[in-house]
Amino acid sequence: MTFSASPLTPEAGAGTDTWRRIAERVVDAVSQAAAQIPSAEPLQLQPPVPLDQMDAAGVAVPTGTAITAYLSGGVEGKLLLVVAAELVEALAGTPFGAVEPATALRPALETLATALGGRLDGSATAIAVEDCVDVLAGGTVVLVPLVAGPATGAAAVHALVGVSVVAESGPAPVTAAGAAGPTWGIDMLRDVEMEVTCELGRTRMTVRQLLALAPGDVVELDRLAGSPADLLVNGTLLARGEVVVVDEAFGLRITEIVTRDER
Repeated sequence: MTFSASPLTPEAGAGTDTWRRIAERVVDAVSQAAAQIPSAEPLQLQPPVPLDQMDAAGVAVPTGTAITAYLSGGVEGKLLLVVAAELVEALAGTPFGAVEPATALRPALETLATALGGRLDGSATAIAVEDCVDVLAGGTVVLVPLVAGPATGAAAVHALVGVSVVAESGPAPVTAAGAAGPTWGIDMLRDVEMEVTCELGRTRMTVRQLLALAPGDVVELDRLAGSPADLLVNGTLLARGEVVVVDEAFGLRITEIVTRDER
């Protein structure tokens, strides 16, 4: 994707060509990662903006949460992804319990890093939205706003992607075709890892009883022999089934999917 000269590019000088070249790479990378940023409406990329021209361009930072990560490999720098409060609220109320934004948005950050010719270095971290763009200072900074649906303007910014390139040690990446447009729903979290546990039963014991436990003692559970075991995702009941043995390891054969009303 290319863009023409505009007031949103740096002043003419030695750094102009460098910024424009990096900005083209960033816009292409954001176009690939946009499908992994949940949104109720298709996300539309806006023109890239230098860090020092945010105010002049009318670019506002969404009121939600900010995620940052280090970029290494073929390109050194930082990534910043700021999303609106509506996404934070949606992640907090999934059918399987709350999901941390840093976890849910990591696939988008990984796509950005790969498309830029690098990789994520360490874990993504949530930081305060206030002055979050300051973490990008120190390199060639490109900001790309994304708006939801046909609306435009600062109030419509659903997400803001920022990239700070400090050094490049490899050739420009060969990027794949852009992904399909985003859809809203649980499918947007398909790459988010969740803890899955199998529960045979429960009981309640006093501290005195717990301290008295010894090898060979039997703890009686609230489940009859032969009753199905529960499959929980992030502590939320999802299904029931029977315990089986698979290649000398325990497994669970699903016999019932629990509906949301039953939960």
